[in-house]
Amino acid sequence: MSEIPSTDEALANLSMPLLDAMMTQRAIRRVKPDPVDDAIVVKCIELALRAPTGSNGQNWEFIVVKDQRVKDQLGKRYRQPWSIYGALGRRQAANDASMLKILKAVEWQVEHFSEIPVLVIPCLRGGTRVPYVPTPFVGETSYFGSIYPSVQNLLLAARAMGLGASLITMPLWNVTSARKILGLPLSVTPICVVPLGWPRGRYGPTTRKPVQEVVHLDQYGNRGLTP
Repeated sequence: MSEIPSTDEALANLSMPLLDAMMTQRAIRRVKPDPVDDAIVVKCIELALRAPTGSNGQNWEFIVVKDQRVKDQLGKRYRQPWSIYGALGRRQAANDASMLKILKAVEWQVEHFSEIPVLVIPCLRGGTRVPYVPTPFVGETSYFGSIYPSVQNLLLAARAMGLGASLITMPLWNVTSARKILGLPLSVTPICVVPLGWPRGRYGPTTRKPVQEVVHLDQYGNRGLTP
């Protein structure tokens, strides 16, 4: 089990080479209940804000949750959809040891959600929907595309400092309920949740498909691009 660094040590670890962080940034769902210094959380968000947004709108807000009551309420919302999706996932992955391992980690996170020291909830101001008018697809992609680059920056910063982190959305499945729990106005939409805590395990190399299996040249299906 990894040791918890001091705040100064964690901040100094931001000197980690970018390639190292990218190659070892796996989802860490099992984390310790030990507190995370506010300075470390603020640094994660400060680096998240360096990401691009559509038209440089910077229409983001970040809710940092440490209050036990709020964590308990979000944990309850997490358990509700997981009771369905978890069962379906285990059934579909019955013969897939790798996926079962992931599901087991998610289940741990669901069961221990209230013990996670910090939750960061990236949100967006404004929106793309006009009542009774269909939203163009490009409007949807532009809207959500204005927050996820910052989320990736946050995850990389957490990785460099040795924090366990993952990207989840299930606690927000009922956005009306999530807004009420977080005290959000209708003009602010919660997009995802990033639980933060000192890892019980370790970061390590991620396993991904070979690039040749997912790259297409000019049109889908043309595998003409080679390294």
